[in-house]
Amino acid sequence: MQTLLLGLDGTCRSILAPLFEDGVMPHVEALFGDGTSGPLTSQLPPWTPSAWPSLYTGVNPGKHGVFGFLRFDGYEWDVVNRSDVEEFALWELLDRHGLTSVVVNVPVTHPAREFDGALLPGYIAPENPACHPEGILGEVEDAVGDYDVYSPLDRPGETDLDEAAAHARSRGDAFCFLANRYDPDFGFLEFQQTDSVFHARPGDDEAVRRIYGAVDDAVGRVLDDCDPDNVLVVSDHGMGEYDGYDVRLNEYLRETGFVESTTEGTGMPSWDAIARNQLQDGEEGGQPSPGAAERLAATASKLGVTSQRIQAVLEPLGLAEFVARHAPTDAVRAGTEQVDFSSSRAFVRDRIELGVRLNVAGREPDGVVPPEAYDDHRDELIDALSALETPDGEPAFEDVLPREDVFSGPFVERAPDVVTVPTDFEHTLNVSLLGELFDDEPFEPWNHKRDGIVAATGEAFGETASLADAHLFDVAPTVLASLGIPRSDRMDGDPLPIVDETPVRRYPEFEATERTDTDDEDVEERLAHLGYLSGE
Repeated sequence: MQTLLLGLDGTCRSILAPLFEDGVMPHVEALFGDGTSGPLTSQLPPWTPSAWPSLYTGVNPGKHGVFGFLRFDGYEWDVVNRSDVEEFALWELLDRHGLTSVVVNVPVTHPAREFDGALLPGYIAPENPACHPEGILGEVEDAVGDYDVYSPLDRPGETDLDEAAAHARSRGDAFCFLANRYDPDFGFLEFQQTDSVFHARPGDDEAVRRIYGAVDDAVGRVLDDCDPDNVLVVSDHGMGEYDGYDVRLNEYLRETGFVESTTEGTGMPSWDAIARNQLQDGEEGGQPSPGAAERLAATASKLGVTSQRIQAVLEPLGLAEFVARHAPTDAVRAGTEQVDFSSSRAFVRDRIELGVRLNVAGREPDGVVPPEAYDDHRDELIDALSALETPDGEPAFEDVLPREDVFSGPFVERAPDVVTVPTDFEHTLNVSLLGELFDDEPFEPWNHKRDGIVAATGEAFGETASLADAHLFDVAPTVLASLGIPRSDRMDGDPLPIVDETPVRRYPEFEATERTDTDDEDVEERLAHLGYLSGE
């Protein structure tokens, strides 16, 4: 193996430093010590489903087309997958030059496309995904045991750390089997557990040490078995504590005249504040059961008695948790205020996108903003968002930008019209209509930061060059350069100064396959458990 790319999702230097100091990750620490390392600036938005495709294609989301966990068709949505990423992955470019690759557990790679080598998809794929080549997953499981895409950390309920650690080690077992089978020139192994542990067990140092230690065990085995000439360690973003506020952005848009609400059940779902925590933690919240309870909740909502207002009464009495355990889920949601698409000028459709979408006539099914007035409405929206201050009197956003200032390429229109960057990434965004603009605690105490990590060691990498300006988009061209392969002229990144420059080449236009629907309730449940698909 000439080059091995190791992905540690949601990892940064502040996470690794105490683990290195305590000897939890000797193999990864050695990779940092033997070569050169530095921060790796992530993109906007710095979230898994968009950032990993940017990393493995070398292009920004405006060119590959994925901006979050969801792909929208009007107001309808589905979870994204590889058929939404409309650009070549670096292993597909290597295939054009006669090089073989093994790719294991990389997010947003299902359904797998053909190339010379093997691929087991990672995050957002369904369990038992279609792999490449067909039937290879069965061979892996015959050789190394059961191979589940999702960690126990991704499931609702209490996590068994022994089981979670074994799952992390299984990534290495599967990779080694495939590397021995295919003898690849390039290998790419990603670990998702390094991110999931902070969402599932925030503030649990023991859980972090167990999971990162297991990942290090897997890395050690891969290094011993594959003996790569070059190793590049990267993350898609960083991770850290959030000390700011929960910003109810759709509520602010309602206050400033952009959002209209409905209780008719026809708008964008706003997951209710009573049941959110209990349902995501896997506790009993009732099964969807249309009937008298749902009709009663819907009738009450028409009279102004929404679940948000009910919560205000129940919480002081200590009854909110009881209602969450016993109220049918659909009944709770039926009594929830929602964004009214047919009347709103703008709305936040997905907090992960970090932005606001204008409801443009002719572009959205029920658009109300005339296309000729687009610039005026967007300028008004930017001014309103720029003026939003936290209860401390500080700007809620460090940047409020038109989308073309952030993205470029043929798919910019899939992005929100205005990009909102939380100040210092200390605030979470919330799409629910809950009556108040802020909560003084972000709903997730640990979440994503812009700076990840990069470390490089091996004969292709110069160990004296600085990595101070490394960006996520630079990873794919750097991998190609380490193998002596020219990068695509469509790439937004450049080879890092640790490798020799290679030529730029015009590759054929990417031919997208017919879109494959994800439509998988288990995938959606896991994303909701980690806080990605809730109204928050």
